[in-house]
Amino acid sequence: MEKIIKQLEEGLEKNNDHFKSDVSALSIGRATPFLVEDIMVDYYGTPTLLKQVSTISVPDPRTIMIQPWDKGQLKEIEKAINMAQLGFNPMNDGDVIRITIPQPTEEGRKDMVKRLHEILEKARVSARSIREEAMREIKNMEKDNLIGEDERFTKQDKIQKIVDEYNKKLEEKMKGKEKEIMTV
Repeated sequence: MEKIIKQLEEGLEKNNDHFKSDVSALSIGRATPFLVEDIMVDYYGTPTLLKQVSTISVPDPRTIMIQPWDKGQLKEIEKAINMAQLGFNPMNDGDVIRITIPQPTEEGRKDMVKRLHEILEKARVSARSIREEAMREIKNMEKDNLIGEDERFTKQDKIQKIVDEYNKKLEEKMKGKEKEIMTV
């Protein structure tokens, strides 16, 4: 049983990390390397993450500066940013690429909140999948006569409580981010 709980908690923690990563990528008018670091760039024929071919910095709250390690890659990086369709207009000055993050409009903020809710739902679906796997293992333990029916219900309740607590934490994070997005 301890193994099942440990696997459940590890799965939920990985799901939480993925949720945080997805949420941090939402732009709310402030520059952050998260917005561009995972863009795939054609690096001499090999798809490579932008963060692996350049230094990404934030010189001011609204600007991202990308300095490639190989200046010959400036055009490829600029092309990759445009293809990512993030709504940014990269400016190539021959040495670095600068991206000015536009302040989102009211409609843009509402779209971000909508996207935030989609990310939350995706995390919840993943948590349900992780929970179902744990529940299946407990049912198999009962089938194999390792535990009784009462114990199965007790363990399933414990798993459900863990998942409910996890979902509550996700909801709190989402509400905080939603408030941050809608604050002008």
